[in-house]
Amino acid sequence: MRVAILCSSPYSETSCAVAARLAQLGHVPVGALTLPSWDRKTLLRKVGQWGLHDSLQYAVAKLSPGKSTDRKHVRNPYLESALRHGDGVFRSLGEVARTHGFPVVTCSDQNSARTVAQLTQWSPDLAIFTGGDILRDEVLKVPRLGILNSHLALLPEIRGMSSPEWSLLCGVPLGITIHFMDSGVDTGPILLRREFVADGCDSLADLRNKMIAEGIELIAEAVAGLDRGTISAVPQADREKDCQFFVMHEQLKAVAARRLKRGPLNPVGDRCDGSGGSNG
Repeated sequence: MRVAILCSSPYSETSCAVAARLAQLGHVPVGALTLPSWDRKTLLRKVGQWGLHDSLQYAVAKLSPGKSTDRKHVRNPYLESALRHGDGVFRSLGEVARTHGFPVVTCSDQNSARTVAQLTQWSPDLAIFTGGDILRDEVLKVPRLGILNSHLALLPEIRGMSSPEWSLLCGVPLGITIHFMDSGVDTGPILLRREFVADGCDSLADLRNKMIAEGIELIAEAVAGLDRGTISAVPQADREKDCQFFVMHEQLKAVAARRLKRGPLNPVGDRCDGSGGSNG
């Protein structure tokens, strides 16, 4: 199984963990395409998704990623086992690539002709998307099987942004979906769909970090299943309502945080009616 990675930064912990975990399991990437470490479009997306404060912290981390032996700077502690390397942790895709022997190529636009040409040269069976641009058909159709994404919610119930928070607010069980990407927003065929138990999560940030780590394990499971031919994708069920959600307002996030601490939600009384979700 020839696997490529598309990511938003060479210092993305999630991307490093995906590459390292796949390599640990015998699926060394054929290559990784990354946006520059300082990318204006990525930062603007983070501002929309996380807010200004967390986005500035993200920017500072990208400008000063720290030493590879310094574990205390791992932003997501649940990724440390995947990132662990010798006496330290991987701090960049370059370090993962040097250890496991695959190329890393920087591109300014994941939809550019150069990106398509590089992916075509690598001839991957599968690509893993860990962040970046909204991908167009020219890129999506290059890998033989398609491009996988880990979505931090159950599909098709919760599509779009701030998905764990909207799950909490709408009374939809927390979950993770591994799906093939298509031209829609989180509308592609589903490979794996698992509910997620938030035991021990004391904040939305902690919840998201834990779900990201679990999503990486599910990506590894999906890659192995596709390689063995033991799993196949299932089209998403048709929905009567548009359930694409947008960035959640801070006041609503506070409500979602309280519901996280409160525990399991009422399966009927706490559900959204769908009218507020599509407007973000």
